[in-house]
Amino acid sequence: MLYDASRAGNAEPCWLDRDWWARRGEVRGSEEGRGAALFIDADGRRLVLRHYRRGGWAARMSTDRYLWREADATRSFVEWHLLYLMRRAGLPVPVPIAACYRRAGRYSYSADLLTEQIIGVRSLAARLAAAPLPLSGWIEIGRCLRRFHDDGVFHADLNAHNILMDQDRRVWLIDFDRGRLRRPGLWCDGNLVRLRRSVEKITAPLPAGHFSDADWAALINAYFAAAQPATASP
Repeated sequence: MLYDASRAGNAEPCWLDRDWWARRGEVRGSEEGRGAALFIDADGRRLVLRHYRRGGWAARMSTDRYLWREADATRSFVEWHLLYLMRRAGLPVPVPIAACYRRAGRYSYSADLLTEQIIGVRSLAARLAAAPLPLSGWIEIGRCLRRFHDDGVFHADLNAHNILMDQDRRVWLIDFDRGRLRRPGLWCDGNLVRLRRSVEKITAPLPAGHFSDADWAALINAYFAAAQPATASP
């Protein structure tokens, strides 16, 4: 188990047990999917407990078991450390509370991550399904993504479900499973291409106007305009 003592000084393993929260009657809801999320209200705090699940062909072999190498290489520990570093850098991501892994024999493990919930937000996917997003929203997304890329943050699954926005169109990113720090490069373009595919997939069955080339141009222009100036060599 790994946790931030400044935010969870009395953390116990049960905090990462879904059934324990359910027995206490503090589960507010859940969101199923590849990363099954449990929403918790506890002592005035809103938390999200996510159980790591496999996707794609690997899920046919095991839904939630991963190959064991070492503790620091577990999915939950890697994501917790990345979130911690991003918060220290001032990036808009969830606050990491605790992470754990559970060995399953000699060669596999399962994992969970506990974070603070970001309140008053909806995913970009949900916003687009309800109504077109104003150009100012696309601009804020572009600026936000540039901050992450300039800091070398690689998001392994950048899509419209993992971008959150509030009523003031402030932007957060979530779900950094398999994310890591890298030197900025061509992968940044790959991130943007992946996001556009996700947006197009979501808006394809919707009425015309929910997403356009002008929307994407606003995001891209803001992304490049927000680039950090290069530091001159001494």
